[in-house]
Amino acid sequence: MNNVIEQERYTCAIGALQSVVAIPRAVPILHSGPGCGDMIQGFFERSTGYAGGSTSPCTNFSEKEVVFGGIDRLRDIVANTYKVLDTDLQVILTGCTAGIVGDDVDSLAEEFREKGKPVVSVEAAGFKCNNYEAHSLVVGAIIDQYVDLYADDNESRSEPNTVNLLASLPYQDPFWKGNFGEYKRLLEGLGLKVHVLFGPQSDGVKEWQKIPRSGFNILVSPWYGKPIADKLKAKYGQPYTWFPHIPIGANQTERFLRQVLDFALEQGASVDRGKAEAFIKREREAYYEEIDNLATFLLEFRYGLPSHVHILHDAGYVVGLSKFLLHEVGIVPKEQFVTDNTPEKYQAQIEAELSSTSDKRKIPITFEPDAGLAQEAIRRLSHNGRGLIIGSGWDKELAKEKNYDFLSAALPSPYRLVLSTNYAGFSGGLRVIEDIYHNVLATYR
Repeated sequence: MNNVIEQERYTCAIGALQSVVAIPRAVPILHSGPGCGDMIQGFFERSTGYAGGSTSPCTNFSEKEVVFGGIDRLRDIVANTYKVLDTDLQVILTGCTAGIVGDDVDSLAEEFREKGKPVVSVEAAGFKCNNYEAHSLVVGAIIDQYVDLYADDNESRSEPNTVNLLASLPYQDPFWKGNFGEYKRLLEGLGLKVHVLFGPQSDGVKEWQKIPRSGFNILVSPWYGKPIADKLKAKYGQPYTWFPHIPIGANQTERFLRQVLDFALEQGASVDRGKAEAFIKREREAYYEEIDNLATFLLEFRYGLPSHVHILHDAGYVVGLSKFLLHEVGIVPKEQFVTDNTPEKYQAQIEAELSSTSDKRKIPITFEPDAGLAQEAIRRLSHNGRGLIIGSGWDKELAKEKNYDFLSAALPSPYRLVLSTNYAGFSGGLRVIEDIYHNVLATYR
């Protein structure tokens, strides 16, 4: 039993099919057993998109394909998908069984590309990695096998004011659509043109084709997605600026925007610093007007509000929320738990970023993909004052057990419906405050 992970907050590599679903008019094709698609649909719930969830084409790998190979069946599925769906891009993801059998999926994809059909293949066997890492595999494969076909018509770095945004993982981050929309709005406010690549703010494959044109890239992540930024730097000579967590609220959003602004000017973008600073000032003033409006509420309820918080989330949210809650809300981060299975080589810099939150208060952080163990650790803790847990639906009962308030902000999240809400940016900070205190006020009778 020591090798069993309880309450996993992510999926195996084939869960990156959601990264394909998030590209307008792109379709994932699963070369796997039928259970893989069902598992992903169950985990991500409301995430069908153009052709995801139970509608994703699948070869339904069986014993016959294990013995004789499944490449002919896959060829038929790809061809028939073009007959049934009007698609701009198909991405084949191989599951564990296909990965073990060794079907030559790359050659099959090349067959279709030679016929003018944009088909990309990705090895996404579940034993390779989790979906945080597989997101980079999927994006990297699309760049190598699709974007590169248009490189001659899209000169590298030919648009100094255009950027590729590498940020939230589609669907794995419940707020990805809203976050992308807010990043795009803020970066356009600086004077930049933004390729968000995923979701309704994207122009679909036409935007992907133009990736090489961007003057530079922006990575907003503690670690996931970094291989994409490194690939684009090596392939198209595009440098990138790296912001290591979700910018939530005024302090970190200003820091993020000024980091991007300085980098854009260093890279030769024709951005007007005066206009950009005026935009930041307007956003900041609008934010603090709402914070001022909170004063009466906070004064009236000051003895009945959460005083400390435990967060169970990926590293980007643990750091981003901790900084925001301590400095802008007055809720003290206690022990925090990163549940995304962060590679060891990134852990020290994440710890350092969290430590920089305050020189007066240490915020303990534990990297624990087994959220059952994280919950057991929280059960053993005791702090004065009213507590708050921010996590996934798994943590609702733990919060009730400890008589803490609870905010559902991570997957799986069966107790909350998220459509286009954002937690990033100035407005994202206000939404976090709304969500926390809405839940608190709901406990009063």
